[in-house]
Amino acid sequence: MIGLRIADWRRSALVLLVAMVAGVALLACSSDEEATPTAAAGGGTATATAGAMAPLKIGFLADFSGPLAEFGPEIQKGVELAIKHINDAGGVHGQPVTFVVGDDKTDAAAATEEARRLIEVEGVSAIVGPLASGITIAVSESIAGPAKVIVISPSATSPAVTTAKDSDFLFRSTTSDAAQGVILADLAKADGIEKVGVLYLDDAYGQGLADAFEAAFGAANVAKAAFQDGSASYLAELQRAAAGGADTLVAIGYPTQAQIFIREALENDLFAKFLFVDGTKSEDLIAAVGAETLEGMKGTAPVGGPANAATQAWDAAFQAEFGALPTRPFVREAYDAVIAIALAAEKAGSNDGAAIRDALRDVAGPGGATFIPGAESVKAAIEAVRAGTEIDFNGAATTLNWDANGDVTTGFIGIWQYQGGAIVELDTVPFDLSN
Repeated sequence: MIGLRIADWRRSALVLLVAMVAGVALLACSSDEEATPTAAAGGGTATATAGAMAPLKIGFLADFSGPLAEFGPEIQKGVELAIKHINDAGGVHGQPVTFVVGDDKTDAAAATEEARRLIEVEGVSAIVGPLASGITIAVSESIAGPAKVIVISPSATSPAVTTAKDSDFLFRSTTSDAAQGVILADLAKADGIEKVGVLYLDDAYGQGLADAFEAAFGAANVAKAAFQDGSASYLAELQRAAAGGADTLVAIGYPTQAQIFIREALENDLFAKFLFVDGTKSEDLIAAVGAETLEGMKGTAPVGGPANAATQAWDAAFQAEFGALPTRPFVREAYDAVIAIALAAEKAGSNDGAAIRDALRDVAGPGGATFIPGAESVKAAIEAVRAGTEIDFNGAATTLNWDANGDVTTGFIGIWQYQGGAIVELDTVPFDLSN
C-alpha cells in the first residue's frame, strides 16, 4: 500500500509539473503576442502594450541658478505653452507629451551631469536647451550626441555651434551671431559711433559675437577685452577696452556680470555709453544699476519677425495663457523647438532620437502644407502628419528651415532700447545666411 501511494504521489506530481510548464509556456506566448518593443530615449528599447508606445518625454535643460538664472523661468513658459498645444491636440502617438526640467547652472560640469540624468534616468528623447552656447556645445559633444538624443537650443547663438562635433544631433531654433554681429555693427554706425570698446565673456558665445561684430565694424576701430565669469571686479579689462579712446562699450555678457562692469565703467569715467546684446537684454539689469543709467541705450537680440499670421497667433496664445507677452528673449524659440520635436516624433512613429532627428528637417522644411503656432494649427499639423501629408511648420521666431549643420538660415534681429525703466522694441531687421 505504501508503494502504491508513493507511485500515485509521483504520478500526481508529474501531472502537476507538466501543467505548470504548459502554463508558463502559455503565458510566454501570450506576453509575446501582447507586447511590442518601442524605441526609448537614446535608441534603446522599452516594452509597451500592443498598439501603444511610451509617451514622448522632452527635457528642458536651462538656467535656474548662475549668471543666466533670470532667463530660465520665462523661457520655460514657451515650453509649457507648446506642450499644452500638443496635448490639447491629442498628444504624440495618441498620448500626452511630458517634460522634465534640469538646471545647468551655466556651468559645463553641472550641465553635462544634468543632461546625463535627463537621458539615462528620466529617459528623455530630446532636450530643449541649454541656453548658453558653450554649455550647449559641451552637452551635445560629450553626452547627447553619443547617446543619440536630439538637442535644440533656443538661444545658443555662437558661430561655434555650427561646427560642433555633435553627430548631427544638435540644432538651434535661433540664429547664429554671424547675423547679430553684423546688425549690431550697423546699429553702432547708424548712431554715429566711430570707435568702440568691446568687453566680452571669454566663452563660445562672447568670443563668437565679439569677433562677428569686430569683422563688420572694422578692427581698426575696436579695442577688445575678454573677461571671466565670477570676478569681483572687471576694472582691468575695462581699461584695456578703453585704450583705443572710445566712449561707447559693447557689453557682451550676462546680467550678473554687466551689473558690475557698468558701475565700474561709469565710476571710473571709462565709458559714458553702452551698446547691449541678447545676453544683456535684462530687466534685472535695470533694477540693479537704475533705469536712469540705462535710459536711451540700445541693443540687439534675435526676435520673431514683424507681425504676420505666425507671430500674431503665438502672441495671442501666449497672452491668453500668461497674461502678457514675454520681455526676455528666446521664449518663442523654445516653443518652436518643442513643437518641431513633437511633429518629428509623430512623423517618425517613434521616440528614438535618431528617428526624430531624421524627421526634423521634413516637418519644418519648405515644400509641404504650411502650419503655424497656435492650438488649432498645431492640432491640424499633427493630424496632417498622421494622414501622411508633407508639412512645413513655420515657427513663432523663425521658419525653422534647418541646414545641414542644424542652423536656421533665415530670421530676424531686433533693435531694442532701454526706455523709462522698460525694454522697448524699436525695429526688426531680416537676415538670410543661406548664401
